Amino acid sequence: MTATTTTWAIRTEDLRRTFRDKSQAKKKGANSASGAAGAEGDKRAKPQDFVALDGINLEVREGELFGLLGPNGAGKTTLIKILATLMYPTTGRAWVCGYDVKEKPGQVKKLINMVSGGEHSGYGALTVRETLWMFSQFYGLDSREALRRIDELMEVIGFKDQANTKISKLSTGMRQKMNFIRGFISDPRVLFLDEPTLGLDVSVSKTIRQFVKDWVKARPDRTVLLTTHYMAEADEMCDRVAIIDSGRVLACDSPDSLKRSLGRDSAVELELANGEGVSESGLTAIPGVRRAALQTEAAAGKAEATLIIEEDGAVQPLLGYVADCGAKVLAFRKKEVTLEDVFLSIVGRKLDENGNH
Repeated sequence: MTATTTTWAIRTEDLRRTFRDKSQAKKKGANSASGAAGAEGDKRAKPQDFVALDGINLEVREGELFGLLGPNGAGKTTLIKILATLMYPTTGRAWVCGYDVKEKPGQVKKLINMVSGGEHSGYGALTVRETLWMFSQFYGLDSREALRRIDELMEVIGFKDQANTKISKLSTGMRQKMNFIRGFISDPRVLFLDEPTLGLDVSVSKTIRQFVKDWVKARPDRTVLLTTHYMAEADEMCDRVAIIDSGRVLACDSPDSLKRSLGRDSAVELELANGEGVSESGLTAIPGVRRAALQTEAAAGKAEATLIIEEDGAVQPLLGYVADCGAKVLAFRKKEVTLEDVFLSIVGRKLDENGNH
C-alpha cells in the first residue's frame, strides 16, 4: 500500500486575536506599549479586552471547499483577515500554502484573493470592465488574458450588459457581482469568500454558489474558504464546515456527518398562539428536551419554537407544558435534522438569534 500525505492549504495553531478596549487604552496613553492594540501590546487578555479568536486550531485541505459557519461577531471575518495577511494574530501561528502569514506575507499575497460581502472597491469614474482590468494589473496578469477572463466571468455571472457602466452608477447588488468577479480574475490558489452572496437576490446567489462549486471541482489544487451565516448555503456548497462561536471552533466535519452526530435526536417546530407565557427555560426543563430556541411576536401574540428532543416520549409533556401556559398549538412539525438544528444543539441558540458580542 502506498502511503499518501494530505496537503494543507490552510493551517492554524492555537490562533488568538484580542482587541484592546479603546477607552482603557486612552487612559494608559495611546502611544505606550501597554496601550497598543492587540498584536503588539501586552499579550495577556484583560477583563476589558474583546477576544475575537480564542485558540483556533484548524486545518483545511488543498482542493477543499471549506465553510466557517457562525453568527455575526463569532470571529469568522477576523480569522479570514489574519489568513489574508490583513491583520496579525495576538498569539499563535497560521500558514497558507505552507507560508507563515506573519513571516512571509508577501508570498501568501501572491497566492490568494479575497471577496467580502458588501465591500466597496474601485473608482466611481471607471467602468466595471476598466475597474476589473485595473485589479488584474495589480496581480501582474497579461492584459489580453485578463480581459479574456473578465469577459468570461461577466458572461457566467450575467453581468455582461453592465460592462461599460460606471462604478458610481452601480447598485449594491451590482457592486457585489463585480467584487465577486474580481476575486477570480487572478485564479488564486486559495480564495477567501466572506459572505459572498450578501445583498444578492436569490437567482444570482444560486448562480454564484454553482460557479464556486464548479470552479473548485475543475481545479483540484484550488481551495475556497467560505464564511456564511446561511445554513442552506453551507450545507449545499461545503465539503466540511466548522461551527464557530465566540472565537472558538465548536465542531468540524462534513455537513452530513454533523447532522448524523445528533443520533436519534429529533428536530421539532411549534407555532403557537397566545405564547407569551412560554419560555425557553420552561421548554428545556421538560424531560427529553435537549435544546430550545423561542421567537415571539408580542404584538401578534404568536411564538415559534424550535426544539431538539431526545425521544418521542418528550412530545406529550411538551404539549402539556404549552397548554398549561395558556398557549394554543397552531402547527406541530417533526422534520429532518438540518445544520441549523446542529447549531442549536451545539451552541444553544439558533444562528439568526442575537449572538453578537
